[in-house]
This record gives sequence, structure tokens and C-alpha cells, in this order.
Amino acid sequence: MTSRRSSKQRLQEGLKQLRLPTMRSNLQEVAEKARAESLSYEQFLLDLVEREQDTRRQHRIDRALRASNLPLEKTLQTFDRTRLPRKVDAHVNGLLEGTFLQRCENVLAFGPPGSGKTHLLCAIGYELVHADYRVRFRECSMLVQELLAAKRDLELPRLLKQLDRYHALIIDDIGYVQQSREEMEVLFNLLAHRYERGSVMVTSNLPFSKWDQIFKDHMTTVAAIDRLVHHCVVLELADVLSFRLEESKKKGNG
Repeated sequence: MTSRRSSKQRLQEGLKQLRLPTMRSNLQEVAEKARAESLSYEQFLLDLVEREQDTRRQHRIDRALRASNLPLEKTLQTFDRTRLPRKVDAHVNGLLEGTFLQRCENVLAFGPPGSGKTHLLCAIGYELVHADYRVRFRECSMLVQELLAAKRDLELPRLLKQLDRYHALIIDDIGYVQQSREEMEVLFNLLAHRYERGSVMVTSNLPFSKWDQIFKDHMTTVAAIDRLVHHCVVLELADVLSFRLEESKKKGNG
């Protein structure tokens, strides 16, 4: 009995030193299960290892979700895909697989306010995080201010390198708030830097024909668009009715 108890203690200590907390906390339960079901040594060990793997994966996803800055409520479960045009919905199925990130392809979602473009890209972003991809969400106006501050502090290259850690950078509402030429220059620097280096997922209520309003200069506009569309998937939501307007009507009828 003493020898058996000593072995348990040594095993617990060893798992602690090896930093395997889930295996350590589940050891007694799995051991009793193995004895009751006459499991082999390999099956017993596999059960413990898989529990450790599952816990570590969930912790990794939790950390990635916190780092992503994605809005908590904008998930696929809260998005009504039946409202999407069939072609767009088909594209979404492909995007959820995540292979576009491996090819550094961009995703451009166009549509009027309330069409669900932000919710859709965020929902895709959530699924990508759960598939072990790194995603970062930023409103365009906030991102531009961060880039501008980094430029003033001579830290822009460092910030761009930090953003390289993310497989996908979601830029929400590009062009929604009109910016100065200096601010749009740093946005162009970001797009040029990520070209064929990482994916950009953009929402915009402005068609390409009006992007001169964003970049203030026709040549810069053409260069920005060229980098975005070279490898991209376009999600056109122009004909989707406003989600917010319909919700408001439903509440009014109620």
C-alpha cells in the first residue's frame, strides 16, 4: 500500500513538473475508469493525453479570441445566413474552411449600412480563430489613428511587423469616416505591406468608384485597389435589406 501510494505521489509530482495540469487533475478519474473497463495501458494513457490536448487547445482559442478584439455578439450562430444572396452564401462556405488565408487572399464585403457585412466578417473571423488561425479586428478609424501614432513615434515598421502575426486583419468601415491625406497614407502603407504577406478582410459602404474619397489621390486609390483585388473574394451585399431596419419594424409591429 505504501509503495502504491508513493507511486501515485511521484506520478503527481512528475506531471506537475512537466506542467501537465489536466493530466494531473484527471489522473484518478481516468485510472478508475481504466480499471473498471479493463482498458489497456495505451488506452489509459491516450485518454489522459487527449484531455490535456483539449484543454490546451481551448486555452489557446480563448487567448486568440481575446487578442482578436472581435465583438462578442457577432458570431455565426447569431447571423441569419438565409438573408444572404446564394452566391455570397456559397463564398462563405469556402471562407469558413480558412484555406484562403494560406493563399493570402483578401475578402472585400460591400453593402449599405445595416446589410450585415461587419457581422458576417466577424462571424467568419470567429470560426477562423476556432480553426487555429490568428485574427485581428479593428475599426478603420481606430486602426488609422494607431498607425498614425506609430509613424509619429517612428514605430510604424514595428507595428506593421506586429500585425504580421495575424493571418487575417479585419478592417471595418473603410471610408465610412473621411480621413486626412496623412492618415490615408498610413492606411495605404499597411495595405501595401500586407500585400501577398497576409490576408485583409475589409467592409465598405463605398464602391470602388468612390474610393478616391478615401485615398484623396487617384494613383494611390488605383494602387490600393490593385493590391486588394489581385487575390480576393468579393461579397456583394448591396441588395440585402437592412438587418437593423427589419428588426426595428418587427419591434414596431410587436
